[in-house]
This record gives sequence, structure tokens and C-alpha cells, in this order.
Amino acid sequence: ATAGEPPADDGPVTADIDADVVVIGSGFTGLATALFLAREHGIKATVLEANRAAWGCTSRNGGQGQNASGRLYRSQWIARWGLETAKRLDREIREGFETWKAMVAQVDCDAQPGGHLYIAHRPRRMSFLERECEVMREVFGYDVRMLSAAELREQYVHDREAAGALHESEGIGIHPLKLAWGYLRMARDEGVKVHTGSPVIEWTSRDGSHYLRTPGGTVRARAVGVATGGYTAQGLHPMLESRVMPILSNSMVTRPLSREELAEAGLRSHVFMTDTRTLRFYYRLLPDDRMQIGSRSAVHGADATEPRHLQLLKDGLARKFPSLRGVTVDYSWWGWVDVSHDMMPRIAQPDPTQTLFYALGYGGNGVSFSTQAGRRLAERIAGKAGPQWTLPIYQAQLPGHPLAPFRRLGQQMLYRWYQRQDEAP
Repeated sequence: ATAGEPPADDGPVTADIDADVVVIGSGFTGLATALFLAREHGIKATVLEANRAAWGCTSRNGGQGQNASGRLYRSQWIARWGLETAKRLDREIREGFETWKAMVAQVDCDAQPGGHLYIAHRPRRMSFLERECEVMREVFGYDVRMLSAAELREQYVHDREAAGALHESEGIGIHPLKLAWGYLRMARDEGVKVHTGSPVIEWTSRDGSHYLRTPGGTVRARAVGVATGGYTAQGLHPMLESRVMPILSNSMVTRPLSREELAEAGLRSHVFMTDTRTLRFYYRLLPDDRMQIGSRSAVHGADATEPRHLQLLKDGLARKFPSLRGVTVDYSWWGWVDVSHDMMPRIAQPDPTQTLFYALGYGGNGVSFSTQAGRRLAERIAGKAGPQWTLPIYQAQLPGHPLAPFRRLGQQMLYRWYQRQDEAP
């Protein structure tokens, strides 16, 4: 509603066509992949999108661009892969954040710099943040600092739940759809074709070519890059079956707040925030002084529009900022997040004998890293060598799940456990 006039695309596929490379999905990753294929490798890709451009995860998020990727913290990288690999991975993620910042600078997307506040929603969570702060500062050299509840209130925000916070200087809030449309414009300027309304309804491969059937025609390609995020359909390709766990995220945006309301709520900054719940709230003050907040609640898509999920967000906002209880909500939405089973993304070629590639599994941290993932996916498709391919997120394919048909039942049980743990004193 606030993104402006959408840019032109190439409409649905209307006949059988040949393409050197096809990218499936027109979100951040797919558009970045196509853009870098054209700019850096001279390959003019064809993008196939089932719906409208940026239909899925890309336009259904909170616009929080962090210097991160996946669900694991840097201390967990060290525990899983050792210090040297963790440092190499950090350099890759940091380079990716710089790549993304350069793209943001080229697009009018309501950028709000200032970093990220990781807020302890209970006093017992302060020790966790203090440990992460020390690791980030001492091991990886980041400009991070701990804030007491009083310092947080005086300098940034009076979140009534907050016992303190970790402040990271790297972080930019953006309008995600404006940024995606900027990618779309740049990609088409480079000769990329973006066909909307063109879902892949059958995928076969023979004689070194892929045949992607859409309602309007079949596209034949030498190589295919998959960038469908949480909207990756079961049945698209056997190598993608149950490789990500789609998780619902619900979000809402209030009406614009007056200067008096901002002062009463203690909202002094536009820096974006997440809290330390497992089922975390992510929230920020938007450029037009609306308050946005999101979290995890619904398990099934059919249940996502139930009023209780929106009420959870309203209650969360009211606990953090009591004066905003009952404030009018102008917008709300929900969408799927692509979470991998080991909590880290993959930019992979799962079978070296097949020209199929994918970038998936960001776990809710794809706003910024998706750009680097698209760049690396383009390099993989173009056959570029490099030391980055020995990193864990590039070296192996996404793990599957042996109990995939029963994951939703397990998720329901976990959500009940997480909610009890999150709200304990």
C-alpha cells in the first residue's frame, strides 16, 4: 500500500522459449541472482514467478537488514564449526552486508540506519546478551555495547519489558517492497526477463537441459537456480523435497502516531529491535511514525487469519508500550519464512552432475543476506571457482528431515513449550 507504483515486468510466459539460465522466484534472492548474472557474468537470465514480483518472503517481512544469516549466533558458529571456520564465515557474512548496503544506496527504499537493538525481555536474558556481546567484540571485532534498562530508555526506547539490550551498530531498516522493485528495475535494465504469473507446474530434465512447464508454455534452460524461499512447493523437484520448513510470521502496522503519543510511549529512535524470546517479537518505528511489530504464532496457513494471532501482536505491543494499547491497526499480513533444519542457509549445487542450484533457508534473516546469496548463486551458476565454496553454507546441501510428514505436530508442541519458557519470570 505504501510502495508506490510497481515497475513493469514481462508478464506471463505465452509460448515455448529457450533460456540459457532460468531463475525460479522473483524475490530478493532471485532478482539479485539475475542481476549479478547479467552484471558480472554476461548471462541474461529468465526469471519465472508464480505470482506477482516479490510476492513471497520478500514483501512479507519487517524490513530489518542485519549483519547476519540464518538462526545461529556467532558463538554457535564457533561451537559447531570451530573458531577458524567461524571467522571465515563471519568475513563472508560481513562482505555480504556490505554488498547489500551498496544495493540499498542505489534504491529509494526509506532506509533507516542506526543498527539493531537486541532487547532482553527478562532480566535472566541479560547474561546471554552479555556473552554474545563479548564474543562479537573480542573475537570478531564488532562495535557492539551493552545498555542498561535506564540507558536504553534514555537513548532509544522505553520498552517496559526491557531489562537492557545489546546494540549492534550495523543494521538498516528498509521498505522491503521498494527495495525489491529497485532490484527489478535494475535487472530488467540489464536485459533480464521477468515473467510473472508463470508458476512451474512440471519440471523434467533430459539431454543436459531442463524443461520447465508453465501454464503459457515450456521454458528450456541449460541451468536452473531456485530462489523460492518459504514458498518452495513440495513436488517442484525431488532435490528440494522437505529441505526447508516453512514457518509463518504475522505482522501488523499501526496508524501514524502523534508527537505526543511518541513521547508518552518513549519512542525516541527509529532503530529496529528484536527481543530475546524464542518466538521473538521484531518491531520498529517506521519513517512515517507508524509502529510495526511481528512475531511467530500461527502454525498452519489456514489458521493464519484467525483473530487470536493479530491479538497476540496487539498484546505484545501493549506490554512493551502500554500507552499504545488500543491504537488503530492500519495494516496486517502474514507470510512464510524458510527455515532450514539446521538453522543455517545453503547456496548449493546439490548434485554436481546436474545444473540445478538453490539459495534457501535464511530463517528470517534474509533481508540483507539474500543479496550476497544471490551473488554467490550467480557465481555457482556461472562456474566461478573460489575459496568461499569450502564454507559450510556453500559446501553441503540443505539437510532433509526424516519425520517431515509430522513436522507440524511437532511444531505445535514446541510452540507451547517456547511460549511457557519465553514468558517465565
